[in-house]
Amino acid sequence: MGKVNLEDNDTKEKKTEFSLVRVKDTWKCKRGKKVTADNLSAAKIYESITENSTSWTVVSPIVFTYKVIETQDLLDPSNQTLLLGHINDPQQLEDMKKSNKQIRRFLVVDQEVYKFYGPKLTEYLETNKVLYKILALPTTEENKSMTMALKILEEVNNFSLDRRTEPIIAIGGGVCLDIVGLAASLYRRRTPYIRVPTTLLSYIDASVGAKTGVNFANCKNKLGAYIPPAAAFLDLSFIQTVPRRQISNGLAEMLKMALMKHRGLFELLETHGRMLLDTKFQADNRVYGRNCMQVASQATRIAIVTMLEELAPNLWEDDLNRLVDFGHLISPALEMKVLPSLLHGEAVNIDMSYMVYVSKERGLLTEEEKHRIINCMVGLELPVWHEAFTMELIQKSLQDRLKHSGGLVRMPLPVGLGEAEILNDTSCEILHRAYVKWCDELSVSSDSNSDS
Repeated sequence: MGKVNLEDNDTKEKKTEFSLVRVKDTWKCKRGKKVTADNLSAAKIYESITENSTSWTVVSPIVFTYKVIETQDLLDPSNQTLLLGHINDPQQLEDMKKSNKQIRRFLVVDQEVYKFYGPKLTEYLETNKVLYKILALPTTEENKSMTMALKILEEVNNFSLDRRTEPIIAIGGGVCLDIVGLAASLYRRRTPYIRVPTTLLSYIDASVGAKTGVNFANCKNKLGAYIPPAAAFLDLSFIQTVPRRQISNGLAEMLKMALMKHRGLFELLETHGRMLLDTKFQADNRVYGRNCMQVASQATRIAIVTMLEELAPNLWEDDLNRLVDFGHLISPALEMKVLPSLLHGEAVNIDMSYMVYVSKERGLLTEEEKHRIINCMVGLELPVWHEAFTMELIQKSLQDRLKHSGGLVRMPLPVGLGEAEILNDTSCEILHRAYVKWCDELSVSSDSNSDS
């Protein structure tokens, strides 16, 4: 751009664009738009000078690269993914394999997961001659707090972690991954970390995004940062040890992506949901034959790809219109209100169930589509109604959303099976009418299910 003189309200303003070029061990400003050099930064500095002031505008693109890797037998000592799978540079990887330097790793593991996999994890680390520290913690929604994050940070500091070459490893469900991610983002301003999800919900949701956080002031994830992991390592075999209810919990987030983006995934869940629950996404040739593993792989792959499609171009949520917010307008308040009686996916599903009725009242769904969706939810053994999900809670949650979403409610709603739109003009009358029908049709069946 070079130097440009502009007249603005009779005040002369001189603007200059600078590129940044590395010269030996320092960076130098070079004037002009078409600067070429071997060591040219993507950053720019724009200087503006008027008679009364000088200002500098810095534009510094930040690029995050992270891997999401599906693997098998992650804790098999011959599988090097857990230790080296995050490394992108082939030369660095080769150097690491040839090096005689002992690998060091700090691991945070959910204590329930540790009961199942502690011996196997220890054997893996010792077989690979890793100097390690395992911190097993009760990472539940009730203690998802800064206190827990600080406890992790104290232990990390005692381990004298090298933040460049020794990523922190988090092994557990979504709460564990969120807390460790926040702790890593705080330690020395950003320490790389690795996510290993052990629940279905964290497998398809928390592990593939950039969000970290803890609860604060009785609000879900009110403190946090957008710092993606260096890598997420996904191994479906972990899912076999979680309770059936946790499988349903994860299927809610899978159903969310199906309703928003992928009719084929919806139909797969509608047809094979019971099988996925029974087999826990594992091979089971005795009852279901070979088909079950194919369905499990297909379902998780579609869920992950559709999630990445929405997250990758909007990692920092600069665009507040987000389809992945479906089921998350009222559910955070509901989940915290009745903690710990509802799991995250259960609260999300109750929110989605109500919003399906809103879509029907707006003429976006047919009666048949509404029933198919609700029947699918019930088939996945998910709650579709809750007494604490009141009209008052809905109104308060939507008012809070207006404050934090640029004055618009930005309500994702299904407009068919596998299609959605984000709307800002849903009237209070429609919300109330949908609520009355939702309660009339679903509260009785939900009450009878809870009694059985």
